[in-house]
Amino acid sequence: MISTNQFKNGNHIEVDGTVFKILEFQHVKPGKGGAFVRTRLRRAADGAVIDRTFRAGEKFRQVNTESRKMQFLYADGTDAHFMDSQSYDQLAIPEPAVAEPLRWLKPSDDVEVLFIDGSPNDVQLPSAVNLQVTETDPGLRGDTVSSGGTKPATVETGARVQVPLFVEVGQTIRVDTRTGEYVSRA
Repeated sequence: MISTNQFKNGNHIEVDGTVFKILEFQHVKPGKGGAFVRTRLRRAADGAVIDRTFRAGEKFRQVNTESRKMQFLYADGTDAHFMDSQSYDQLAIPEPAVAEPLRWLKPSDDVEVLFIDGSPNDVQLPSAVNLQVTETDPGLRGDTVSSGGTKPATVETGARVQVPLFVEVGQTIRVDTRTGEYVSRA
């Protein structure tokens, strides 16, 4: 069991049968009444972020988490397949559960897979990835960094990204995996 005074950012707890990751917390001791803890939690099942307040000293079941380095093999329409880099064991995670990270993954990319209580739950990507542009409108003379416009582009994983006008098909770009925004040319 874990008490509210043992909270740390990144810990996983179980609240009412649901697993949450603690994003941030704040202990509050008002002048009148009992102390409490304000938290911002991310639901492990679907990534929804909620704000929740608990009484000070309230106890929760701490959830065992483990992160394993794995290699993304392929997605077949129903499952995403990964292979453990040490033991070569393969596992399948339902595609809807990891749909967002799959937008940025190419076959044979190395990722961290988060296991909660022994079962795979989430894929943790680096903050930015390099991807090749496979489709975009052609650049025109005068499209430079200073002109400031953007256009849609499709990258090799199939994801759509807004890129500056000077980016052309075949170039490799750096994309922020948290926001899906263009960062720079790679």
